Amino acid sequence: MSVNSINNSYASAVASEPTRTSSNAKSSAKADTTADSTGVIYEKSSSSQTQESKKSQQASVVAQLKADANKRAEQLTSIVRQMMSKQGKAIGNADDMWSFLASGKYTVSADVKAQAQKDIAEDGYWGVSQTSDRILDFAKALSGGDKSKAEELLEAFKKGFKQATKSWGKALPDISQRTYDAVVDKFDTWMNEED
Repeated sequence: MSVNSINNSYASAVASEPTRTSSNAKSSAKADTTADSTGVIYEKSSSSQTQESKKSQQASVVAQLKADANKRAEQLTSIVRQMMSKQGKAIGNADDMWSFLASGKYTVSADVKAQAQKDIAEDGYWGVSQTSDRILDFAKALSGGDKSKAEELLEAFKKGFKQATKSWGKALPDISQRTYDAVVDKFDTWMNEED
């Protein structure tokens, strides 16, 4: 509802009132002057409400990113397990799985290969662009958009990349390196943005 509609409603109500006696008119005029002088008062919401709202939104983004990542990781793990079970391989833990994949000593069905190619394509979920965007979005949500924490988060990303390389057992595939480079570039852009 706009202020004009409130004023119009008030004016209509005043106009439709019966004529008052002079004493009522004087007190009414005084009340009308007081009402006109106060008008509608806008009170800005407190910054703590805004901060709480931002924190809630950031927590929501983090939760959504985690849920999505878990779902996609489970999907990928399921595809790999199916592929390996068809080849008579058993995997005891995640490190074994990554070592097995890094060896390249396996075959994949046409449908698994097609899905993997779709997922790692430039516009695919695991492609360079989407993956680097998700990593930066996650970092921004964790930091609350505070660029002063960007360097620390970038170092955490680099540490995780080194751990992934160690689990893989050798240099990660080219797509991983291109994603790493894209993440570093996006962090640099974020850190150098003007507020």
